[in-house]
Amino acid sequence: MNNNHKIIALIGLLMLEMVQNSVASVVSTGDFDKDFFVIWSPSHVNTSSDGQTRSLKLDQESGSGFSSNQMFLFGQIDMQIKLVPGDSAGTVVAYYLTSDQPNRDEIDFEFLGNVDGKPYILQTNVFADGFDNREERINLWFDPTKDFHTYSIFWNLHQIVFMVDWIPIRVYRNHADKGVGFPRWQPMSIKVSLWNGDSWATNGGRDKIDWSKGPFIASFGNYKIDACVWKGNARFCRADSSTNWWNKERFSSLTSTQRRYFKWVRKYHLIYDYCQDNQRFQNKLPKECSLPKY
Repeated sequence: MNNNHKIIALIGLLMLEMVQNSVASVVSTGDFDKDFFVIWSPSHVNTSSDGQTRSLKLDQESGSGFSSNQMFLFGQIDMQIKLVPGDSAGTVVAYYLTSDQPNRDEIDFEFLGNVDGKPYILQTNVFADGFDNREERINLWFDPTKDFHTYSIFWNLHQIVFMVDWIPIRVYRNHADKGVGFPRWQPMSIKVSLWNGDSWATNGGRDKIDWSKGPFIASFGNYKIDACVWKGNARFCRADSSTNWWNKERFSSLTSTQRRYFKWVRKYHLIYDYCQDNQRFQNKLPKECSLPKY
């Protein structure tokens, strides 16, 4: 079996491990017009007639964005994204969960554009009780502008897992019992945006947006929201039930297959980890950096 076949087989195993016991917990319709509303620049948001795909545009006039109609506490969110092609330096595509409170919780995917020929950088971050500074960055192992890829957030009381095509690229574990912040009480909405981040996003802000290459377009589709809809009481989302499959014991940590892939990403694709940045934290790394990830 060659390497490509091995990779396909392992991804198949990962997908099987994520198949749930019931479809009753899926709360999305697959129609962007029904599950989301535009929050920024409607003229820069284009949705297919069947609602199945949506694109965002960035030009010198404006960026654009949309948000889910509902808020959620725990579950899994999948979104297929095709990123801005060509010279995307200075652009940022953000796909994230946020509670929109002063002491907000937030779980971020941020795709940082680059000059033509250089790879996209995927930055992840976690806010807990208003505090962040938990950035990690990876180089993707494929060209994310050529086709759609699936980016997932899995979130329960035990862990937050960031996944790319079902491969776990980051784990943020719940160590609240040791004084580490973890999003566990505030419901969050799903937000997606495309915006001008050229003050910082590419090469530390040295590579600016070349507006002559615009407009810049990112596309989205085939999303799934398999999560607990917030109805005012956290206990419903924390309960052990057939629909709250994410609360089951077997989802409290990565599986052996997931750990294998996670280690592969960390070894070959990680380019920045706040837990390795002693200079930034003056040799006083955050407490979670010394605690296990699974």
